[in-house]
Amino acid sequence: MILEPELTWTGARFERGVQIAIENGVITDVGQLGHNDAQKLKRRALLPGFISAHSHAFQRALRGKGETFPEGAGSFWSWREAMYALVQQLDADRFYDAVRATFAEMLAAGITTVGEFHYLHHSPGGNDHLFDEIVLRAAKDAGIRMVLLLTYYKTGGIGQPLAPAQQRFSTQSLPDFWRQVDRLDADHLGIAAHSIRGVPLDEIAPLYDEARKRGMVMHMHVEEQRREIDECRTAYGAMPLQLLNERLSSCEGFTAVHATHSDPEEMGRFLDRGGNVCITPLTEGNLGDGIPDLSALRAPSLGTDSNARISMIEEMRWLEYGQRWKSETRGVFRGAAPLLQAATANGARSLGIDAGAIEKGKLADFVAIDLDARAIRDVDESQLLEGLVFGGGDDVVAEVWVSGRPARRTSSSGGKPPR
Repeated sequence: MILEPELTWTGARFERGVQIAIENGVITDVGQLGHNDAQKLKRRALLPGFISAHSHAFQRALRGKGETFPEGAGSFWSWREAMYALVQQLDADRFYDAVRATFAEMLAAGITTVGEFHYLHHSPGGNDHLFDEIVLRAAKDAGIRMVLLLTYYKTGGIGQPLAPAQQRFSTQSLPDFWRQVDRLDADHLGIAAHSIRGVPLDEIAPLYDEARKRGMVMHMHVEEQRREIDECRTAYGAMPLQLLNERLSSCEGFTAVHATHSDPEEMGRFLDRGGNVCITPLTEGNLGDGIPDLSALRAPSLGTDSNARISMIEEMRWLEYGQRWKSETRGVFRGAAPLLQAATANGARSLGIDAGAIEKGKLADFVAIDLDARAIRDVDESQLLEGLVFGGGDDVVAEVWVSGRPARRTSSSGGKPPR
């Protein structure tokens, strides 16, 4: 198949007359190829497919349930109780419906790949890992590319057993966890350590070392809330990111999610050792966690996290807006191109996949923008990306391709989970 959009994003600008050759889901050539049989995409601007590097798909079912917090309660900790209540209600059918609806909505917003940070493993009252299979099935049925980040979750707090509401997250030991990893039939598989409160400190480095031995990426929630940081300091005498820098053999292939309260100097050390960072502006704002200091950050990726609002265009916009509010980081993103990079290529690097750019050898994942969409139809071609990021919404998304195939974007229903 050969596509020829009216405009194609080539990494620095939109260009006309570009043709994209695709075979077996991979881009085999890009440029002024001169093919007469190309499929013309009139009034379409083609971008690499958006990548959400951090998602908890089932949490979309919390919309409207965790938005109002008891007086005097911290937003995250009150929201967490609402999440635990939801978990108790999710059987196999409801879980499948929730995550399938999330993936369908992602496709409608131009997201072609999701990094699913998955920790709701078990059926109610069970220890069966059934929900690991269900999330794989839901992604396949929806037609989205998923990197399943199977999550190790052992403690309910630093030095604390799992609470009753957390039992369905349980991974009892490292050997048991790796046996479950080996049982899964997933095209793209990585791992995650839930957090410094969810995984004993002495088990984080062994998790990382085994992941790297297997060629897998590893993700972890890091320094999302001040309360967790205070508990970590009390228990270990240091902040989580400092502990990771001291204990991990390197940080290659490791993504710290959030880093909302990270020290810039420690962050610089983490990045120098090969680490990645994923920011989730809409969820961090929704929960009132705070605005990260990105003065030391290079090439962040973006995620939709709780999926209270699924829009990578808004994630890009608010990543930049948040830094405008902080005098020390104002101007850290100059123009829209670095924001698009965060929503595409940086996410691909974080998830360890060959995607995120319209280049030879990359996966043929695209999002087509409707040039006649109301929000951008009067924007000059030379400023189209800025107009899209700072003035557009998901209604500008016209079509989506995953592995060179048009994705199903109109329905979130269908199919039943495995039994």
